[in-house]
Amino acid sequence: MPEEKRPILELRGITKRFPGVVANDSVDLTLYPGEVLALLGENGAGKSTLMNVLIGLYRQDEGEVYLRGKPVEIHSPRDSDALGIGMVHQNFMLVSTMTVAENIILGLQDLPFVPQMDKVVARIEEISERYNLQVDPHASIWQLSVGEQQRVEILKLIYRGAEILILDKPTAVLTPQEAEELAHVLQVMTAEGKSAIFITHKMDEVLSFSDWVQVLQHGKSIAVKRTAETNAQELARLMVGREVLFRLDKEPSTPGDVLLEVRDVHALDDKGLPALRGISLQIRGGEILGIAGVAGNGQRQLSEIVTGLRTVAQGEVLISGKLMTNCSPLEVIQAGVSHIPADRVGMGIVGGMAVSDNLAMKGYRNAPMSRRGILYPQRILEFAKKMITSFQIATPTPMTYIKFLSGGNIQKAILAREIDACAGALVAVYPSRGLDVGATEAVRKRLLKQRAQGSAVLLISEDLEELLTISDKVAVLFDGEVMGVLPSEEAEIETLGLMMSGSRLS
Repeated sequence: MPEEKRPILELRGITKRFPGVVANDSVDLTLYPGEVLALLGENGAGKSTLMNVLIGLYRQDEGEVYLRGKPVEIHSPRDSDALGIGMVHQNFMLVSTMTVAENIILGLQDLPFVPQMDKVVARIEEISERYNLQVDPHASIWQLSVGEQQRVEILKLIYRGAEILILDKPTAVLTPQEAEELAHVLQVMTAEGKSAIFITHKMDEVLSFSDWVQVLQHGKSIAVKRTAETNAQELARLMVGREVLFRLDKEPSTPGDVLLEVRDVHALDDKGLPALRGISLQIRGGEILGIAGVAGNGQRQLSEIVTGLRTVAQGEVLISGKLMTNCSPLEVIQAGVSHIPADRVGMGIVGGMAVSDNLAMKGYRNAPMSRRGILYPQRILEFAKKMITSFQIATPTPMTYIKFLSGGNIQKAILAREIDACAGALVAVYPSRGLDVGATEAVRKRLLKQRAQGSAVLLISEDLEELLTISDKVAVLFDGEVMGVLPSEEAEIETLGLMMSGSRLS
């Protein structure tokens, strides 16, 4: 560690226990001013728990926190706010019915009883312009895409003047261009002497953004390295305990009949404005069509019109050749379509139900889990145990409430349920978001397996490397329109980037 610098932050011997789990086991962490520390580890390794201790959402069972060499007590997020520590959570901490501006100032102590919202909005617009984090201050959170909500979280911390910025997988919902803009935010902050802790599973970001890397495994710190003195292969091996394939061998596709098709589809967003403008796409069995685009350009609405969650204003949706325009979600499910949603916590699970019940949500209507409306709990439990083993879901028991699992293991549970239920088409929206490198590799193999079994896969992702790795074709959306469709082997990052900014494929 550099001797010329004094730490701005130290965690010493932090231990945090939950029933049946030691999430953090005597973890030390040191952060220096003007530097970025990348925190790595498998899903469930204790990264988010450690940061939640730091910002006062959890109270450590053992250990101490030092800020600028002095011990501090952090009992709540208000305490961490006052100390200049802010966190962008993996699952957003926003009030959906309030506006962007209202969320950003919510809880601030130095505001007048009646805030001058015009000044608040002006300040937000100034920060948005400076860091290129564009978002409408007057929009309600529920009207925003996942990527736009992420921008609000980052804006909130910048607005509040955080000296230590904690980012929990923030680029999971950002395009490469937006990730570069976030890197610019970090560069500006660190140049001012501020510091950041960056939780991510993307090795290129670790190597590009950070000065130091710390690896957690099963709640313990097992390595601290200078970023310049390590590489992606070594870090992946430290994380998962084995070699990880960063590129998968993809068998040539043998497309069958068209299983999923949209014809000249128009749809509105939650504000009543055009979101899809005459989109036409088709996917054959045994084929993966990847959808690229900057967040907020119609990806969410495309997934929702296919799965029956949004009304089509004009055009047609066909599943296995059958007209399914504006059918209910249940009818779409019965037609063989599975859906991995972008918002895994808000839409993908019921947090107050057991892991086993969440896994059974697609199959509970039918034998062997039920008969004539009567559920068989033992059969549901047996099915859940099989899924937990097959998809390597880390949970204390099948009866544990799913909301207590790490974000990555919640995602694995959704994947298990939807892939098991798939009977023709799979709509996968950011399926590897927030997963570690080992789990990401497993998810991509699962999608390729669905392709090999003859399913049509609609893969919506903002990770261009993922799209190019496993898709057969890549379509780019901009402002609700298709800018072009390319075979993945012919698609270049530069070309896709231009299409994502509105240039049509010539």
